[in-house]
Amino acid sequence: MKALVIEDDQDVANYLVKGLKESDFVVDHAADGKEGVMMAASEDYDIMIVDRMLPGMDGLSIIKTVRATGNQVPVLILSALGDVDDRVEGLRGGGDDYLTKPFSFTELLARIESLIRRNRQAAETETVLKVADLEMDLLARTVKRAGQNIDVQPREFRLLEYLMRNAGQVVTRTMLLEKVWDYHFDPQTNVIDVHISRLRAKIDKEFDTPLLQTIRGAGYMLRETA
Repeated sequence: MKALVIEDDQDVANYLVKGLKESDFVVDHAADGKEGVMMAASEDYDIMIVDRMLPGMDGLSIIKTVRATGNQVPVLILSALGDVDDRVEGLRGGGDDYLTKPFSFTELLARIESLIRRNRQAAETETVLKVADLEMDLLARTVKRAGQNIDVQPREFRLLEYLMRNAGQVVTRTMLLEKVWDYHFDPQTNVIDVHISRLRAKIDKEFDTPLLQTIRGAGYMLRETA
């Protein structure tokens, strides 16, 4: 599992990163809000731990920005602000849980595990994915755009499903190799380019608005363009 810690207090950050790594998480750390938003947009995380008061961009603004892209990654807010009104504001602002400082790492880990479990259960019950007028039925294994059936091969279906689940986010080549092809190394082939090209021809070529975007130097993104 992969976690993003956005925390400017270096001692707290070190404590979190060390504890999460010892609990078998892969951990990225951002020391300010702007860096945290960039990392959240460019990687696929199972959980985000966000300090509320940060330089560059506060925690609630980070969550609002992340949620605006359609990213529903579970977010645990950390804050020294522990009043009821502060907690309510954090939860209503898009956070999934709220933990005040100082905190017990055991409690934090239990809350993280609960959020990830709840998020996965919700994802498993989802049977239809939609991005703009593109629709994927996970049970019937069908793809439609603007009501028109689109014939996709099994690997293309898996690729499109991953892109749709991460709509509005940059998906890197490494993420695709790991999640779609189950490669944990770069095979040094153009397999991704070939499948992206085929998929784009099927879901975009006959339609006015392209959905599958190439983000130069970063990867790909499925989104409705203006």
